[in-house]
Amino acid sequence: MNQFYASFIPGLQNIIVQVIKERLADVIIHKLLDGAVLFETKTSYDKLNFFCFNNIFAMISIAEEFHTGSSNLRFGRHGENIFIKYINELLNDKIKNKVIANNSKKIKTFRIVISNENVPAAIDEKLRVEAEKFISRLSGLKVNRTLPDTEFWFLYRRDDSPKGQDFLIFMKRLTIRPSWEKTLHKGELPPPLTWILCYLASPVYSDTILDPFCGYGSIPDAAFKYFHIKNFITCDNNKEAAKYTGVKFKNRKNSGFILYNMDFCRLPSVIKEKSIDVIITDPPWGHYSDINTGAFLKEMFEIFGKLLKDGGKIILLYANDNSLVKAIPSFFELKSSIPVLLSGKKAVIFILEKTSHRGTEAQS
Repeated sequence: MNQFYASFIPGLQNIIVQVIKERLADVIIHKLLDGAVLFETKTSYDKLNFFCFNNIFAMISIAEEFHTGSSNLRFGRHGENIFIKYINELLNDKIKNKVIANNSKKIKTFRIVISNENVPAAIDEKLRVEAEKFISRLSGLKVNRTLPDTEFWFLYRRDDSPKGQDFLIFMKRLTIRPSWEKTLHKGELPPPLTWILCYLASPVYSDTILDPFCGYGSIPDAAFKYFHIKNFITCDNNKEAAKYTGVKFKNRKNSGFILYNMDFCRLPSVIKEKSIDVIITDPPWGHYSDINTGAFLKEMFEIFGKLLKDGGKIILLYANDNSLVKAIPSFFELKSSIPVLLSGKKAVIFILEKTSHRGTEAQS
């Protein structure tokens, strides 16, 4: 059996469990934390094909001897010495795990990362060198602390569940990618979140989907790439973003892709009424430009009501400030809401369904 530790956007625990169980019939979930899951399966990493995770690690060893609330491994004047002690015990244990040694030919270098509750932590330099020698000897990899091909992590985390135990896990990072903060455009959603938004929409091939605030095209990109959508209509009034999105889809064989570089309020002039099956979108929150939130949301829902078929669905990401809930008109039913933490900002994924379009009165 293979054991994996995977991180995801905090708040999505129930959705993540649902996705894992759908795809892995033999899965055993050992730990479910806020933003991480530890699971076991016979399926190898190259066949997992999960797109909802930020990162996936192969577990090597775990020390799990402390009940919730223990301060034994916390950092402080004496805490680091305890942490170092446990790292030493892990490294000096006779680990016969193939995970350390089993690397693709593309992997030549590594570095060690120490993390205390997802915050980088420092350790004694002599201990770090000992750990590097240990891993290098087993794996044949060379140390590169700046730009490595892979990473070996020592991660301490608390488990706040009623019967949970704090744990220290030694694992190898399997997903190596540049930081999304450095590679994504301003306001662009990370790929795991766009995958989740599309997943929640449960789209089918024949659906016509709309993203009226498409920005740099991350949502339609996920829909075409992973959900085999045939028709996707996008819109954005930002010329730079629209140009980028147009180029992104220009050379793809997506005959059903349409892009409008205009304000979303003009969409009823180019899209037939009640022709949209699903709306998946991330509208402006007012973080990057000033907007009249109440007027904007009222107009947005009015236009959505015109374009969306009766029974159509909306998957919408918005700030967690109650303004959107107050603006929901009577012809939309709020089916569920999922609070998430996105780059330190509190947000909510709203799932709504259109009943009928009789008016624009907000729900009481």
